[in-house]
Amino acid sequence: MAARSIASLTVSFGLVSIPVKLFSATEASKAISFNLLHKACGSRLKQQYFCAREEIPVARDDMVKGYEFAKDQYVMFTPEELKALEETGTHSAEITEFVPLETVDPVYFDKAYYLGPDKGGAKPYALLARALRESGRCAIGRWAARGKQYIVMIRPVEDLVEGLVMQQLLYAGEVRALRDLDIPKMDVKPAELKLAQQLIEQQSSERFDPGQYRDEVHERVEAAIQKKIEGAEIATSEPAQPAGQVIDLMEALRASLEKKPQKRAEPARPAARKAAKK
Repeated sequence: MAARSIASLTVSFGLVSIPVKLFSATEASKAISFNLLHKACGSRLKQQYFCAREEIPVARDDMVKGYEFAKDQYVMFTPEELKALEETGTHSAEITEFVPLETVDPVYFDKAYYLGPDKGGAKPYALLARALRESGRCAIGRWAARGKQYIVMIRPVEDLVEGLVMQQLLYAGEVRALRDLDIPKMDVKPAELKLAQQLIEQQSSERFDPGQYRDEVHERVEAAIQKKIEGAEIATSEPAQPAGQVIDLMEALRASLEKKPQKRAEPARPAARKAAKK
């Protein structure tokens, strides 16, 4: 089934404008969610809010949002006041600079969207994708949507065809600094480093292939749900005890090198995936 776009916008840099369609790159619907039920009769529970001072239930029409500026002291905002503070949504992502792709730490990555060319945008879209890929750079810009303003990174991807991904980025204040952690400085012996590098080389692949990894917890939960539907009981077991702490680092590295790596399952080919869906 063809992907369905969720919005249209224009990517602009200099005097060049590229009409594009926005597509979700991830599927949140794949997550399994549970509802809260009354244990006695199995009926679904409804959420209710209570006033902490008067100890009475409060209807949604009587609720307002407030900001706690001191202990138990709030300033209240009406829906109209909050609406006025929101960023006006735009149908454009304005590129402000181009930076080397490797200089953007993935810790800043947030939600990702695929960009596809809209009517009249195929040629400039292909040009931007090719130029970014060959220059090793990505585009940084701003995009306003849902009342918020986002930093976005537009980067090239290649999956049979050349395309673009628009990645929402976190602001600097939303990412904690690694230097805030208490990480002791340790000396690494040359022999230890050599064994670690050999281990890395032994388990290295040419590229990351997400198709070879399965969400085993998701599959286990799905199977348990099906058993419950069929009336079966779910067997429980004691959690496995954590392994003891490794004391001799050199021995652990040598043992790891001697251990034969497990053969990874070959990812399903596109044709096989398509046939499986039928």
